Amino acid sequence: MSVTIREVMTDPALFGEQFGGESFAAWRALLAGFYGLPLDDDELAAWQDLTGREEAPTGAADEFWLVVGRRGGKSQAAALLAVFEAAFHDYTDRLSPGEVATVMVLAADRKQARSVFRYISGLLHSNPMLERLIVREDKESLELANRTAIEVHTASFRTVRGYTVACCIADEVAFWRSDESTNPDTEILNAIRPAMASLDGKLLALSSPYARRGALWDAYKRYYGKAGPILVAQAPSRTMNPTLPARVVEQAMERDASAAKAEYLAEFRTDVETFVSREVVDACTMPGRVELPPVEGVRYVAFTDPSGGSKDAWTLAIAHKEADVVIVDALRSRKPPFSPEAVVEEYAALLKQYRASKVTGDRYAGEFPRELFAKRGITYQVADRPRSDLYRDTLPLLNSGRVELPDNGELLQQFVGLERRTSRAGKDSIDHGPGGHDDLANSVAGAIITANKPPTNIIFECLDDSGPEPEWQPFNLFGY
Repeated sequence: MSVTIREVMTDPALFGEQFGGESFAAWRALLAGFYGLPLDDDELAAWQDLTGREEAPTGAADEFWLVVGRRGGKSQAAALLAVFEAAFHDYTDRLSPGEVATVMVLAADRKQARSVFRYISGLLHSNPMLERLIVREDKESLELANRTAIEVHTASFRTVRGYTVACCIADEVAFWRSDESTNPDTEILNAIRPAMASLDGKLLALSSPYARRGALWDAYKRYYGKAGPILVAQAPSRTMNPTLPARVVEQAMERDASAAKAEYLAEFRTDVETFVSREVVDACTMPGRVELPPVEGVRYVAFTDPSGGSKDAWTLAIAHKEADVVIVDALRSRKPPFSPEAVVEEYAALLKQYRASKVTGDRYAGEFPRELFAKRGITYQVADRPRSDLYRDTLPLLNSGRVELPDNGELLQQFVGLERRTSRAGKDSIDHGPGGHDDLANSVAGAIITANKPPTNIIFECLDDSGPEPEWQPFNLFGY
């Protein structure tokens, strides 16, 4: 007779000491229902409250989407599910010679992946019977004697292919970010589902909620409270983890109610929206155009975003205006590690090619970029507005098609990844989402706004002084 998830969580010979207590009662109800086990009266009440379903489960579900607040025990539950699917199931009758069934845990980044893996390794090593199953172990994978393996990966649609997957556990799926895609969660899950087909594998997505978009929001909107093979549950942190002190949630609510409702009450944020759609950015992108060479008689402007840390790139954008359209001519992005001297040397040479003797930059960069550019004959001017305002002022130009962008995938992802947040005071701010970057988009937005400004080198010439009211007409000293 096979071992059930409830027995794994309650049997003292397995993990009863960790998961059998009252603090994991809500988790036991949800997981028992997901696997189609009968529920007692208390479990059924919890099931109905957290899933929005009136009926008791009649069979196992195929997918489980858990919208759970922070510190609600998601990482421990993910580790338990990984061990359960790998150690307590037999897939050998469906495996070809040499094939291994993989339980794959996907996390937003390597640090989170290793954090979950430590829980998994700890569970297996805490039980002598299960520890004997381990054939091989490294920092990101465990191979068991029953022809299964547990592996943790960072979320990427490229790395999940080529596996035979018995179960996929998507950790913090609402926060998956990628420079390769504007919707990495959907693309990764679309890539992993075929890998689960031969073993009829299960998908379990556990995450705190964020904005009302992406795979987690889509599953919640479509399936919460509805019967069927895709189960969705929503639970505040203290429901899933009653040991979390109430004051932690109360203090978070006092600091920022909108953020705390998402972090601890598992509510999707209503104050975060997509800044610009992919369709708008696509319409402004010139297919196949990577860079335009400098042209005589054209006035070029430049904007740079100096690196603000070990993860940020130092970027540069050069643009000019033709009639009513701003054209972005050239982009550069240098990711760390790099030498600031070498980057400025390269950028100054490029600026001189475009006859740009000055560059505008982020006001928060301090004096060091000004000094580095000055040594090479380039004037560094501080931007007259913060990046949020640069994005705000760029949006109408993008929406009206008055911008031509180079064909650059990273730039596309960064623009589409920008978010508009509304504060309690009603003020909007625009920035990248959690785990995202906007250094290239910031330089491009700055170059667009700088190029769109009217020329400042203007004097006035009197054209007709014969009458009592002279007629004055602006005349541009430099012919722009």
